[in-house]
Amino acid sequence: MALRPLERLSTRARFALAQGARVGWYGTQSVMSSRLVSRWEKEVPEEDRKRAQTDRPVPNRGALLEDVRDLMRRDLANVEAGLYPMPRDEQGGLSGAIERARLYFDDLPQVVRRRHTKSHRELDEAVAPRPDYYQQNFHFQTDGWMSEHSARLYDTQVETLFLGAAAAMRRQALVPIARELATRDQRGCSFVDVACGTGSFLRTVNRAFPRLTTVGVELSEAYAVHARHTIGRRPRTGTIVADAEGLPLADASVDFATAIYLFHELPPEVRTRVARELARAIAPGGLFVFVDSLQFGDRPTHDGLLELFPQLFHEPYYRNYLVADLEAVFRDAGFAVEASETAFLSKVTTFRRLPAL
Repeated sequence: MALRPLERLSTRARFALAQGARVGWYGTQSVMSSRLVSRWEKEVPEEDRKRAQTDRPVPNRGALLEDVRDLMRRDLANVEAGLYPMPRDEQGGLSGAIERARLYFDDLPQVVRRRHTKSHRELDEAVAPRPDYYQQNFHFQTDGWMSEHSARLYDTQVETLFLGAAAAMRRQALVPIARELATRDQRGCSFVDVACGTGSFLRTVNRAFPRLTTVGVELSEAYAVHARHTIGRRPRTGTIVADAEGLPLADASVDFATAIYLFHELPPEVRTRVARELARAIAPGGLFVFVDSLQFGDRPTHDGLLELFPQLFHEPYYRNYLVADLEAVFRDAGFAVEASETAFLSKVTTFRRLPAL
């Protein structure tokens, strides 16, 4: 149903106020952290400085902020079209934001230290044994994905990296699900978010589709605990500690699935296994929505930024990801591509599970 003029005006004003404040907050944190890192790097001996280089185009901050504005316009249009509800802050308001910023800046020197010492195995592996590829300080962050401290930092780190637009990029995964559910009864459908992390997107799904049965699968026990707190008590939802290569789900039991910012952190052979496991769990005709980093060529003007990223952060599988033929990986697993579009620095691809031969 189309919004009436006053409703549309109110919606746009509330959206602009909330999202403008969000982008301003995290954009400021991004500028501050960049300046701090530059200052600290001057204290590192010349021979130890890690210099990131690229010959490919790199957008400046102004171009990136224009990309964010484009994304927010799309986000607002989706809200006005009724595809999902108005985004809202559910992380403690201003006091919560200040506390998360404090944690972020307190940890930043450790990230810089690991970057220059190339330390990415500072984990207590005995606490929670996991696959070897997983037991690393991804992004050089403290504890990798293994602790509650890391889980408390994660959303702030990602939003600062993406200038306050990370949640908006994730929300684009709601669009194909909303369109599909327009002709189906939510009560008879199931959804799984693979590698659900802190549970932020799962909470968004629960708000958008309150009668859908949902589950988050997460390999880190600490993040799964955090996700349970994030989504709160709600019927027909929960989290499971498991890896994406062995989903504890029955064959053809899932109607909708997402994996957000997972595949760029998987070794190539693991990506193939995860795609096959998703194909096993998703029912024929079901949807899988993939959200992850852009790859080379998706937005040629941004290719240099993609090349710089793994030089600045510990992302051991990212370079391979940038050139991987992921659509072929999913086709081989039994999916067909239905749509693919970019959203700022992410790519959103919708796959349909084909009937088994």
